[in-house]
Parts: sequence; structure tokens; C-alpha cells
Amino acid sequence: MTSALARNRLGVPSVVFFVVAAAAPLTVVAGGATTGFAITGVTGIPVAYLTVAVILALFAVGYVAMSRHILNAGAFYTYITHGLGKPAGVAGALVALVAYNAMQIGLYGGFGAVTASFINPRVGWGISWWAYALAAWTIVAILGVLRVDLNGRVLAVMLSAEILVAVIADAVMLSHPADDGLSLATLSPSHLFAAGIGAALVTAITGFVGFEATVVFSEETRDPKRTIARATYIAVATTGLLYGLSSWSMSVATGPDRIVDAATADGTELIFNLVLPHLGHTVVDIMHILFITSLFAALLAFHNTVARYSFALGREGVLPEWMGRTSRRTGAPAAGSIAQTGLALAVLIGYAAAGADPIVHLFFWVTVTGGLGVLILMTGTSAAVVGYFARHPHDESAWKRLVAPGMAAILLAVVLWVTLAEFATLLGVTPNSSLMWMFPAAYAVAALAGIGWAVFLRVTKPNVYEAIGLGANSVTPTAHRVDAALAGPTRADAGRK
Repeated sequence: MTSALARNRLGVPSVVFFVVAAAAPLTVVAGGATTGFAITGVTGIPVAYLTVAVILALFAVGYVAMSRHILNAGAFYTYITHGLGKPAGVAGALVALVAYNAMQIGLYGGFGAVTASFINPRVGWGISWWAYALAAWTIVAILGVLRVDLNGRVLAVMLSAEILVAVIADAVMLSHPADDGLSLATLSPSHLFAAGIGAALVTAITGFVGFEATVVFSEETRDPKRTIARATYIAVATTGLLYGLSSWSMSVATGPDRIVDAATADGTELIFNLVLPHLGHTVVDIMHILFITSLFAALLAFHNTVARYSFALGREGVLPEWMGRTSRRTGAPAAGSIAQTGLALAVLIGYAAAGADPIVHLFFWVTVTGGLGVLILMTGTSAAVVGYFARHPHDESAWKRLVAPGMAAILLAVVLWVTLAEFATLLGVTPNSSLMWMFPAAYAVAALAGIGWAVFLRVTKPNVYEAIGLGANSVTPTAHRVDAALAGPTRADAGRK
């Protein structure tokens, strides 16, 4: 075992495949968008996707600018540390671990249920959803400790196929509109001021979760300063346009006034039912298979993200040091991978034993909660970008270091506030349900625990505290670690070159 990730394994295409696969385009289109229509009752899901894409493009300006000066697999955690201080950074780290684990584990519910509903009727089996989920869990566990570029190739094949299928489905739906014709009603900006828009926006944000992980792979890329920027913008543009187009296409095919009822009745089968009369059973079966592989691709991508967060925190001593070890043979963060695999297994066993609904209670509730956590992190990171460049302007323009991240912070804070206010609508529960605050409260607990742990480290382990946010420098001798911390980001950057 070593304390360094494998270098120079990933180029722009590989990073794009990782992050867009995590966003899982076909999963979002067939699962997230339709479930969002059904549970929130909001018809403005398409305009919500496009609005979020614009906000995240603004967010990416400062995020990418900071990536040129700080290279660390910790991403959000590291940026918040450098911009808002170590206690805030550790708080962000624990929020990130909760959020990304929620995204990854929640996807097992969707994978198991969709796979069971597709395979069982066709072969006469009665296998439960959790058995299929455990099969996926086994494969993810194996791939998670292998070379990262192998994972990238697996995701490349799956992602290319699912995007192609989504575009074909969109073309079919738009060429066979309902009686309303090619209505633009669901794209109207007026939806942004309607009741329930907070639920629609966080549903949309959940669909983008994963694009920001470009920075998580920065230590394993070739020419990270260019690779990360290009991959981030490509990921935002690709997913934003596809989500907006696909969700609008569904509303055109059903009619904007009937999209909510259709999504409620058909669920994740809506898009397949809409194209079946025009493409036939064979093509739709292929689409179903790609929907399943899309879910698997997202599982694998988020597993890799969680493993690298755990690695970054273990390397710096925030988590147990054994978490900061990688495999000598593959360069993968093996310890973090194994830990995430164990947690996922425990949750799957718990949900299976409780007899919970895998789509509503695991797939939708848990992944949406993960999306809420990433929204919190992006809001904090935008503020951290402003704080960092206020002290270290480097040669970045005012647009990159102040205007764009400042606007992103304000817009994301508004979305976060509206989301929390309408979280009951998002979950499909009554406003007085305890679930409305229980899920968001998990992040408050994680943040407070992170602040408390940072204070504890400052008092009991000052050398570890000084190493927080230093990335690869944190594994150098203690004296160098402290010197690098006092010298600031520029010195740390020089040590990495």
C-alpha cells in the first residue's frame, strides 16, 4: 500500500466519462425526471434543468479557476478549507461523505427495482430487488480496487450508448407530439416563480450531481490545469442540454397538462411507453437494458468519488490514516473503496430487512437527500472561492475570482433556501411530517461534528491540524508540512510540481 494516487492515467475524455456517468443521463431522464414530475406535481421540470445548468456554469467558473492553483482529490473539502478555514473545511468533508454515500447507495434501490421489473417477467423469475442490487454491489466492489483508467473505459462504453438512446427517444417523442403540438409550456420561465419550484430545482440539481467530481480526479489526470477545466464545462453543457431536451420531449409527447398524470401512472416506464409504438419491443428492450447499465455506471462512478474523498481525508489524518492508502499494484484508493463497499452492504441489508420500497424510500428519497448535500457544498464552495482569491488573487480576472463565484453563491443560496422550505413537497409527504427535517438535519449534525473534530485536532494533534487541506504535502515530514501550511497555497503548489 502507498499514499499516492496513480498519476497521468486520465485525459479529458476519461474524466468526462467518469463525471457524466455519475450524473447518469438515462437514469435522470427515465427515472429522475419522471419521478420528479410525479412526486412534486410540478410541470416546470424542463425549465428547472436548464436554469440549474446556467447556475452551475457560473459556479464552474470560480471552481475551475481554483483548481488551477490547488490540486487535491478532496475537491469541495479542500476548497472550503483554503477559502473559509480548516473547521469549515472539515465540516464540508463530513457533509460530502454523507452526500456522496447517499447518492451512491440510493442508486442501488433504483438498480435493483428496475432490473427486477425488467428481467423477472421475461424469464419467469421471482428474484427480489435486493438480490440484483447485491449482484451490482459485488461487481462495483471488484472494479473499485482496480486501475482507474479501466473503470473509465467501462464507463465510456456505457455512457456513449445511453446518450445515443436518449437522443433517439427525444427525436421520436418530438416527432409524435400530443394534440398540443410542439408546446413550449413546460419551458416557460414563469414556472420559476410557481409553487413547488424548490422541489423542482433540487430534483434538477440531483441530476447534475457528479459533474463537480472532475476535481476529485485531478491528481490522476494528465495536465490537470487544462483537463479539469475542459471536462467540467463539457459535463455541465452535455447534461444540461440533454436533461432539458429530454424532459421537455416527454411533456410534448404527453401534452404539458398531462405530463404529471402520465408520470404518476407510468413511473420510470413513461419514456419507454411513449416510444414503444414507434420503435417496437426489441428497441425498447435495448433501451431498458441501457437504463440498467446507466444505473450501474452511476454506481461505479460515485463509488470512485467516495473512495477518493476518503483517501484525501485519511492521507491528511482527518480520517484514520489507513484510509489514506492506495494499492501498490493499481494505484486505486483501496482502503476507501473497501470502506464504502462495506457501508453500502450494511444499508442494503437494512432496507431489505425492513421491506422498504426500493424506488421511493431508497432511490428517490436517499439520492435527493444526497443532492441536497451537494447543493450545500456548492453554496459553501462558491463563497470559499471568493474568500480564497481575496487573499491570493494570482493572475485570475475579477470575473473568475469574484463576480461569477459571488453570483453563484447568491443563486445557490436562494435555491437552497427554497429547497429546504419545500422539502416536504419534494419527498411527497405532508408539511408536518418529521421526514421534512430529518433528512436535512443529517447534514447539520455532520457539519457540527466536523467543526468539533477540527477543534479537537487543533488542540490534541496540531501537526495533523496544520496538514488539513495540503493534499500530497500532508504525507511529507512534519516540519515540511507545517512550513507548507504557513507558506500558503503557492508554496504547496510548488511542492507538488
